[in-house]
Order: sequence, then structure tokens, then C-alpha cells
Amino acid sequence: MSKRISLRQFQENLTRRLVESRSGERRGLLGVLAGNEHWLLNLPEAGEIMTPSVLAPVPLTHEWYRGLVNVRGVLYSVVDLSRFHDGPPIATPGAQSRLLLVGARQGVHSAILVSRVLGLRNEDDFETDAQADDPRPWVSAHLRDANNQLWLWLDIPQLLANSIFLDAGVN
Repeated sequence: MSKRISLRQFQENLTRRLVESRSGERRGLLGVLAGNEHWLLNLPEAGEIMTPSVLAPVPLTHEWYRGLVNVRGVLYSVVDLSRFHDGPPIATPGAQSRLLLVGARQGVHSAILVSRVLGLRNEDDFETDAQADDPRPWVSAHLRDANNQLWLWLDIPQLLANSIFLDAGVN
């Protein structure tokens, strides 16, 4: 049964959201934790966030390729983002682990498994770490927050187009 709210509550909520959107407080980034690394994604690229369900394993694939998941009749390939970067495997289904359906804008049915979602972030809360260098083409920037925590900016289109990401089969 859906939650019912009064018209007045709906209008107050809508007014509050409009005021927040005009105030410049934009939280256009999604923060996630994958293994030991903190990642930022553009919110529109993050797609749908869901609790992992039963994954169907696929034989003869890399250990970072976790299998397939059925989401409303559509099969999505699932990649463990931590393991893909040689980190520890993410337990699934875990209490906090989540799937991000990231390929919808690119027409790719792909999901990345993360340890947990850390919430929305504002780009202005980070400073670029110019000293950091990363060979991974899908890492578009290294950022540091007020606590000096390193965050990696995940470029979803670059990741989805990369041959390493696309080649899940073991040769």
C-alpha cells in the first residue's frame, strides 16, 4: 500500500525542494565505497541503485565479473568494482552492498557492485589532488575532501567503453 500524504504536505515538500534547488545547494555527485576506495559518480550516470539479488554466475569469466542479474526482465552484467581494481571482493548479498545500474544512458545493460553507497556529495566540497596520477582511463580525477580522504572520480562512459571492462571472459 502506498503512503498517502495530504495535498498540503505535498505542496510544502515541493516548495521546499524548489527553494533548495534555487539556493545553489546542488549535490550532483554520488559517493560510493568499493572495497577500500572511495568513488564519485555523476548522479545522472549512476542510474538506478538497488539491493543485490541472486546473481547467476557465468563460467570462464574473470573473478571480478560476478555474473548476471535479472532486473524486471532485463539481464544486467554485474562487475565487482573493488575486485576489478584488484581490491578485496565485495560480499553479496551484503547488508550494505548495492548494485548501480550504470549503462542505461549508453544503451549498455551493466551494473557495478559496490560495498555501500555513501550518499550525495557536492563538487564544491572537494579539491583536486594534482599530484596523483592514475593509469586507469576511467578515473577522470583524484579529489580530496575536508578530511583529506582521497576520492576517485569514475567516468562511467570511459569505463563502459574500455576493452578491459568489456572483456570479462578468461582467455
